[in-house]
Amino acid sequence: MNKKSKLRMKYKMIVLDLDGTLTNNKKEITPRTKEALMKAQAKGVKIVLASGRPTYGIMPLAEELELKKNCGFILAFNGGKIIDCSDCRTIFEQKLDETLVPLLYHAAKEAGMQILTYQGEGIVATDKNDKYVQEEARINKMPVEEYDDFLQQLVYPVNKCLIVGDPAPLHQLEIKLKKELEGRMDVYRSADYFLECVPLGIDKARSLDRLITTLGITKEEVIACGDGYNDLSMINFSGLGVAMSNAADDIKAQADYVTLSNEEDGIAHVVDKFILSE
Repeated sequence: MNKKSKLRMKYKMIVLDLDGTLTNNKKEITPRTKEALMKAQAKGVKIVLASGRPTYGIMPLAEELELKKNCGFILAFNGGKIIDCSDCRTIFEQKLDETLVPLLYHAAKEAGMQILTYQGEGIVATDKNDKYVQEEARINKMPVEEYDDFLQQLVYPVNKCLIVGDPAPLHQLEIKLKKELEGRMDVYRSADYFLECVPLGIDKARSLDRLITTLGITKEEVIACGDGYNDLSMINFSGLGVAMSNAADDIKAQADYVTLSNEEDGIAHVVDKFILSE
């Protein structure tokens, strides 16, 4: 499909990463972006919030955009869990192989880093005062509890673990774990200091494919917007893949369209251009 065709396409769904995409640097949806998305929903366009965040970290934004009333969806844990907001029903969920959690824990500790996961409505971590653990708590607006005996105190199942640390050594740990866990678990960074440890085969595109198949929507009718490497799969999968201008250059190079930054209402710009201008 050429660019003119993409502009004329009648899109039925817009999939939005959150941090660095939908929200500004204060982790808020601006009034202009909210107004554009509410108008899109009034036209029958479904909104999907797709993030590495846990469900509880996404729900306030889903409520702000009235996804329950407008039959929107949440893809939490990078696609590890799909939730229909109209009735809070879980459509799909894949749990982490609990036999691999000790390996992640010992790898993090040996590297001098912290590991966390989610229990109920809170975060549990090996050090609640670590600056990167605190950042995850701030992003999700969730309380943190410190587990002195992390492996023994964890209650399974869990959807993912997150290893946090300084960017350069964390990248080295990512390379090491990818090699060790190949074919057993997927490991990738959602931010320079966040290493996502998720069930094998979980990414935003695969979960999005599951969702649209149940809804009878084709991928050509989907817009996907993101700024991170964990957004690339859905940017490449969708009919219109959009990168934020604040994304890395190699992400922008793979997108069909590059919009304004998350500080400049980039999502409102996409909605105005490709949905409301029809």
